[in-house]
Amino acid sequence: MKVEDMKGGYTTGSCATAGMKAGLLALLDKNIVDQVVIENPQGQYIEVPIKAIEVISDIEAKVTVMKDGGDDPDVTHGNDVETTVTLDNTGELRFRAGFGVGTVTKPGLAMPPGEPAINPGPRAMMKIVFEEHCVHGQGVTVTVSVPNGKVLAKKTLNHTLGIEGGISIIGTTGIVKPMSEEGFKNSLVPQLKVMKANGCETAVLVPGRIGQDLAEQVLGIHKNQMAETSNFIGFMLEKAVQIGFKRILIIGHIGKLIKLASGSFHTHNRMSDGRMESIVAYAALEGASQEVCEELFNCQTTESTFPILEREGLTGVYQRVVDRASLRSERYIANEAEVGIIITTLKGEILAMDKHAKEIGELEHWHIPCIS
Repeated sequence: MKVEDMKGGYTTGSCATAGMKAGLLALLDKNIVDQVVIENPQGQYIEVPIKAIEVISDIEAKVTVMKDGGDDPDVTHGNDVETTVTLDNTGELRFRAGFGVGTVTKPGLAMPPGEPAINPGPRAMMKIVFEEHCVHGQGVTVTVSVPNGKVLAKKTLNHTLGIEGGISIIGTTGIVKPMSEEGFKNSLVPQLKVMKANGCETAVLVPGRIGQDLAEQVLGIHKNQMAETSNFIGFMLEKAVQIGFKRILIIGHIGKLIKLASGSFHTHNRMSDGRMESIVAYAALEGASQEVCEELFNCQTTESTFPILEREGLTGVYQRVVDRASLRSERYIANEAEVGIIITTLKGEILAMDKHAKEIGELEHWHIPCIS
């Protein structure tokens, strides 16, 4: 199915805003509705169905909206977002994190520490509702809860970012665009902002669990200094430089990072897969015969080349990979930062590291082993 044929949806921020509006209608107008239309900060209108409304008292109502992400594979899709609206006489709009909604604990995010993890986009949408329905002197406290939020948060980056207790209520437009690669990439960037705000001078980029485990368990790098990149290593390199990092260390499996050595910075196998070609080229530079090159070329995985490289005395290939990956990475960001590379096996054993990785490790006082 093409992306343009897929169904869009609405964000957790839209769910909370719709819940707030339905709650105010129930309390102020005695009107129980089964759907509402809300406005996003861009002036677009979004129709959101209401699952349930419970009028608790004359000043309090709880509204449940089921999150519908359309065809987007969102962890919150199908989960309930509960918004409790409480009227008061403060003349202000206030926000609280209910069960399953996180609280910000670190600087560097859109909201300061101590605030509910209800992002500026949803707050702006709720302010529109507040100004539309509340007369002078009326105040509203909006408490957003997600019953399954603590479980869902484990599938997000919230803990890494310093958001504790549940998920974030997010959305800049209130609308979910299905399969948005751009949206996923942008969701990775706050990791770097939090690191910088907490005084980190070196950004450690890890494509996945292998690099992360090695960095934390072997090298002694704190998880708060690491950012997951997924397949978007080039994008995260650029963002790290924009945010102000001058030293960057990339740690990951050779099968992923060998792609950087050939200048491929989107590492999904559909976008770039010249692993065997690169290994053959470096093996040839190490003196491999044509017969050995053919044998390597016919391997299906980088791991399956290891016995051949060891048998033929060609393990210098690993050093060539990291040296070239470092060079190409620095070129990619116009030499605006020093980039070190460490490549590993699937078991997390270090195969090689370049000189920049060693220098960065020594500067940061990490446990960088000697690799012969």
